[in-house]
Amino acid sequence: MNAINEAVRVERHPISAGVAMIVIDNPPVNAGSHAVRAGLIAAINTISADPQIMSSVLVGAGSTFVSGSDIKEFSLPLMDPQMPAVIAALEACPKPIVAAIHGAALGGGYELALGCDARVATPDAILGLPEVTLGMIPGAGGTVRLPRITDPAVALDLIVSGRRIAAKRAVELGLVDRLASGEVRDAAAALAAELAATTGKRRLRDLPVKRVDAGAYGKVVEAATRGGKARPQVLEAIAAVGRALALPFDEALAAERSVFQALRQGDEAAALRHLFFAERVAGKVEAGNASAIPEKVTVIGAGLMGSGIASSFLGAGFEVHMLDTSEEAVERGRQSIAAIEDQAVASGRITAPERQRRRDRLSTSSDWSNVGHADLVVEAAFEDLDVKKEIFRRLSAEAAPHSILATNTSYLDVDILAVETNQPQNVVGLHFFSPAHIMRLVEIVRGARTSPDVLATAARIARKLGKIPVISGVAEGFIANRIFMAYRQQCEYLLEDGALPEDVDAALSAFGFAMGPFATWDMAGLDIAWRTRRRLAATRDPQERYVPLLDQLCEAGRLGRKSGAGWYRYEAGAPRGQPDPVVSDLIEKHRKNNQIAARAIDADEILARALAAIINEAALVLDEGVAERASDIDLVLVHGYGFPKHRGGPLFWAGRQPGAEIAAALEMVARACGPRFRRGPVERAITLAGA
Repeated sequence: MNAINEAVRVERHPISAGVAMIVIDNPPVNAGSHAVRAGLIAAINTISADPQIMSSVLVGAGSTFVSGSDIKEFSLPLMDPQMPAVIAALEACPKPIVAAIHGAALGGGYELALGCDARVATPDAILGLPEVTLGMIPGAGGTVRLPRITDPAVALDLIVSGRRIAAKRAVELGLVDRLASGEVRDAAAALAAELAATTGKRRLRDLPVKRVDAGAYGKVVEAATRGGKARPQVLEAIAAVGRALALPFDEALAAERSVFQALRQGDEAAALRHLFFAERVAGKVEAGNASAIPEKVTVIGAGLMGSGIASSFLGAGFEVHMLDTSEEAVERGRQSIAAIEDQAVASGRITAPERQRRRDRLSTSSDWSNVGHADLVVEAAFEDLDVKKEIFRRLSAEAAPHSILATNTSYLDVDILAVETNQPQNVVGLHFFSPAHIMRLVEIVRGARTSPDVLATAARIARKLGKIPVISGVAEGFIANRIFMAYRQQCEYLLEDGALPEDVDAALSAFGFAMGPFATWDMAGLDIAWRTRRRLAATRDPQERYVPLLDQLCEAGRLGRKSGAGWYRYEAGAPRGQPDPVVSDLIEKHRKNNQIAARAIDADEILARALAAIINEAALVLDEGVAERASDIDLVLVHGYGFPKHRGGPLFWAGRQPGAEIAAALEMVARACGPRFRRGPVERAITLAGA
């Protein structure tokens, strides 16, 4: 063995004579750091100069090939050698080099594999070029080499979607040459020896691009432009693949790198990197040790939320028992889950056999005796404190002593529920967002007596479900809904002052929110906030500005999309609501009755006041310790309430504004939020998020 540096070594293959192994050993995921890049060039030079080596295999140590470039380096000037130089060295080596792919070959890792002369993968390996999801395009030849081994429409789709594909499918598409039936190193070594004895080098740069099906290619362009919402990296990826089809190889390669470097240093890429790293630290519990993930789960409540939660657990391989007060209720829940699964089959996300396996893991009843068999109980009942307290009293008698008892409450005090049990250390909040089988965010609510081990296990469960766990302290609305209540309040003030719901929604949608606030509340159901308002009415400060419009809508039966009318009117089958004169008349009547003189409010003021409310409340949440990190708040707003991902979350966005603009924003926050404004916490939160 010849250690090139701390991250790369060269070994002789024990069976195939004349085959060397270039081993990347940069735990935990063999990211393509500067040390890896420098080591690879030195290793290639070593095998090129050794007359006893006829060919080589490029392989990753541990559990993966190369998961991608070292993203931490992307915020800094990149040190030479950069990845294109490494791939150029692979191609210039006079001896064939075969990539042995196991685990993941993503981004720069898959581009390394494309620089080799052939690719062998394990059946369970995954491949992809996900750079667009980080605000960039492939920068080491991915857009130029991929159309030379697969249909250009397929290549473009993989690049603009950033999706990962399994090795079995990759072989069908030409992205991998062979699947390894045994040890991938041995299969790659055999192919490397075969190439050395027959064809020699097989560089992708020497191949022409595949024939273009103009119709299929055009459909991908259209879908990517529409689905990517014309984000710069999506448009640049389309242009880069277009250059690969039209220009000489080296010219297209140079243009790709130039665009990659420009995007890498832009605000959007910085925002997406912020969220990437935020996801990796979210849910960490320093003092807790996660126990084994439960196998058996009971979900109490067979409504839409309970059914969505049950579906999430079924999709992650859990055995699920769904419990409700009657057989009719659980049958409706079973039908809701079946509809979710049928839709997943129709869209190609799962197969029909997988749907049957999920159904086989589901049982339902109205019999509480089944609760004792569960390792985890998730209460997803009606958002009523007395109802939930009664459930937790029963759980105290019925649940196993080791069971984790979780509540899906959106607002209520987890500690009040915990005292109803004889095992408060096992009580934790698992606040899923609707629809629970789709939304990635889960707030893990830490009660006063929640065991750190239970907290860590809950976060691990959320990861198993494919969710993003964010830990919250106990507070009214936790992180997400507390901030959203302040946002809602400011948007309602805007209605009093002169705006209409469609004006507010248009301004926030133009900023990049997935939906405007009033359309979002209609989708969630206005009665949820209405119940909260009534619960808190006795403790409301009588001096606080209060807008009763939502109460009046709910009293009139306008509960949102589910009732056909809320802030908007909804026609059957229509994709979105329409402004309703009933609502504008209601607002006008309210202004008149309260002697409020309406004025014209432009989009800039709407946006500034709405964002000010979010930022101020986020800062208070952080200052009070309800949230542990500024980045957790950004994750919650992006994944829970549609804050534009390309802006990195509200606190990150505020921290990226020029100094003068931050000062102006602080003044706007002060004016918009009045007595709730806290300059110190806001300044600290913005600084932490932008660091």
